[in-house]
Amino acid sequence: MKTFLKTAMFASVAVLGLAACDSKSENAAEDQAAIVRESGDASGDALDAMADSTGGASEAALENKADAVRSAADDKADAMEDQADKKDVAPE
Repeated sequence: MKTFLKTAMFASVAVLGLAACDSKSENAAEDQAAIVRESGDASGDALDAMADSTGGASEAALENKADAVRSAADDKADAMEDQADKKDVAPE
């Protein structure tokens, strides 16, 4: 849960910091990317919570799955942000 809150705060600060120099469409795309990232973190946190209630190989497998979910969400969000940057030529 702490990771999710830190990520959400970081994403909010990053979005607000970029809002001053980006177009509305780029900001909207970056907001969507932040949602993808936060969703991945929440899913990873849920898997970690399930892992805590298991043991042995099941726990390790769930923790690995949680890491993979977070990584995939980060990769997708990064790609979304990169695409938004490429589309945006001049601020509106």
